[in-house]
Amino acid sequence: MKKIIVIHGPNLNLLGRREKKIYGTMSLEVINRTLAAQAKKEGVGIAFFQSNVEGEIVDRLQAAEEEFDAVVINPAAFTHTSVAIADAIAAISIPVVEVHLSNIHAREEFRKKSYVSPVAAGVVFGFGVESYLLGLQGAVGLLAKRKKK
Repeated sequence: MKKIIVIHGPNLNLLGRREKKIYGTMSLEVINRTLAAQAKKEGVGIAFFQSNVEGEIVDRLQAAEEEFDAVVINPAAFTHTSVAIADAIAAISIPVVEVHLSNIHAREEFRKKSYVSPVAAGVVFGFGVESYLLGLQGAVGLLAKRKKK
């Protein structure tokens, strides 16, 4: 069975409590349960990791290809600042899908630059929780294409 890890970046542990007009009212726990249900339907295994620490996310990405077949990541604020996370993604051989709850291009100017997007296999943003579900579907689709090769 193919396995996907979902990595949540800084402050996403506060979902459902912070800036509800931007990020919605669903907690990270509920998002993870929703993703787990979708993964089950898709026939893939899923695991979750959240950290507010850039180095921990880098470490998890570097270790991911030993245990997982793909990554779905919401790097949150690190999207716009972390060359280290981008480099870790570029260094691994499994596909990575970047997701964001909000439309980063409709927000502050600094949020329009993503260091992750150029090294991601795909990007989904602006659909709220659906961004995660679409990202998961995208990762499953990428794995299906890899299997056919």
